[in-house]
Order: sequence, then C-alpha cells, then structure tokens
Amino acid sequence: MNINIKATNIELTGAISDYVNKRISSIEKFTKDNNQITGYVEVGKTTNHHKQGDVFRAEFSVDINGENFYSEYETDDLYGAIDFVKEEIVRKITNNKDRKQTLFKRGATSVKKMLKGISNRNPFTSKY
Repeated sequence: MNINIKATNIELTGAISDYVNKRISSIEKFTKDNNQITGYVEVGKTTNHHKQGDVFRAEFSVDINGENFYSEYETDDLYGAIDFVKEEIVRKITNNKDRKQTLFKRGATSVKKMLKGISNRNPFTSKY
C-alpha cells in the first residue's frame, strides 16, 4: 500500500501523519489481499484568517486496482474530518463490492436457468 500525504496551510507533524496512516491502513481489510492500493491524502486548513466555522479539511483518494474512490469533508476538527472521510471511503468500497457480487450472482442464476432450459433468455444480450 502506497500512501502520499500532503498538508495544506498547516505543518505536517508526526502525530497527524501517524493518525492518517493508521486510518488508511485499516482500509486494507475491506479489499482482497492481492489488490494494489494507492492512497492520496490531503489535510489542511481551508483558510488562514478565519477563526470560526469550517476550517479544517480532509480529502482522501484511494485507487484499488484501477477503481478510484474519493471523499472530502470540512469541519472544525482535523481528526474528526479524517475519521469521517475514512468511514465514507469504507462505505463506498463495501457498496461497490456488494454491487459487483449481486450482479455476478444474477448473471450466474440466469446462465443456470438457460442451461437447464427453463428460460430462453440470453444473459449476454438480455433478449429472449
């Protein structure tokens, strides 16, 4: 797993870097072992002069075998923004995985029916 971390308008301290690495490394358990994972993380302040409102921003972009998952969030707490973005990326990865499994299962069921002679539908063209 390759992780690139960029800090915008703040200094990238060891604590922030360790926290981001810990959060990103937990994404590996939601993917298969043989996947190539590349993560791009940007954390920082949106502006330098505001003292109220949404100040800190976290942005994750994770590439898993050519599929890109992206999320960003702004809040008044940097660590809260990192946690929220990590959960959003995990949700997107699991939804994509569930969608692929469902489509595979539907296609396999259709092929099985066609082979048994129950259905005349061609699963590759979706026509009868």
